[in-house]
Amino acid sequence: MNIETKNWKAQINRMPHDYFFQVEGVVTVPHSAVLLSLEVSPVQDKSYDLRLDLKFTVPQDIGLDVLTDKSVTYKVAGESNVTGVSIFYEGTLLHHIDEMVITH
Repeated sequence: MNIETKNWKAQINRMPHDYFFQVEGVVTVPHSAVLLSLEVSPVQDKSYDLRLDLKFTVPQDIGLDVLTDKSVTYKVAGESNVTGVSIFYEGTLLHHIDEMVITH
């Protein structure tokens, strides 16, 4: 399956009392009812590069067979030292983010 994505960004928030790490992007899906999620991959290396797996879920709800842009977000609370993020789908690299937006 050819998957188109865009607008990926990763943020490390270091504002006092609100530490978090977040990755956001947009994925074009072939059906309007598709649900998306980003999950930490069980395969990680020993660097500060985080590997996330993109997961598709097709519910039994009625939807349209039409290309639809859907937002997907991964967010975890706490301090982070991530220096890059690799987004994979079924073992294939979709996108790599090597610039973190750091807010203080």
